[in-house]
Amino acid sequence: MSNIYRLIIFLQLFMLGCAPNVIDENKVIQKIESLNMTILSKSGDKIYSITSPNSSYDNIGLEFELKNPIINILNGEETKYIISSEESSLSDNNKLLKLKGNVKLRTLKKDGDILYADNFTWNIENTKYLLEGNIRFENQNIILNSGKAILDSANIIEFFNPVKYIIKDENNENKYEINSENAYYNLNTKSVSFKAKDKRVKSIIYF
Repeated sequence: MSNIYRLIIFLQLFMLGCAPNVIDENKVIQKIESLNMTILSKSGDKIYSITSPNSSYDNIGLEFELKNPIINILNGEETKYIISSEESSLSDNNKLLKLKGNVKLRTLKKDGDILYADNFTWNIENTKYLLEGNIRFENQNIILNSGKAILDSANIIEFFNPVKYIIKDENNENKYEINSENAYYNLNTKSVSFKAKDKRVKSIIYF
């Protein structure tokens, strides 16, 4: 009886060990070339569009994997931001968008506002965009660097400690530098403000 009991336990362990392989065999990865997709809200409004020359869809994880995607974040029929990266994933019923590798977010304004990062995360049910790793915001007049930033629906970018802010001169050279714990840049008014809780704001002038 003891041998039969051991055999039953062995068979159960064997079946459990094979279960992931069965799932893997049933997993279907659909390759998609020239993906062009627009995501709509429940009311039918356009939220964003996404294109990718090389992508795939996992029918088990219900997730898109995209190479070299271009994302247009929309405000009605107008494009608000254009984002590109090396790769991205789209999951949770197209609600969670993650980009990584040379993320580049730009506005369509004349002075060329560009926000660079290593990673970008957006849950479309949230009106804020999270950027992390080697943050760099740049336009014709300034450069802002930090390790983390959040862009909200009011077009205000919050840069988290430590922050370095550089003003350019007419020759595109560094003229004035400020180091602070937090900084806020308003894309609408082209203004920047600083906030420091425990330390004084440090300023450096270049002559």
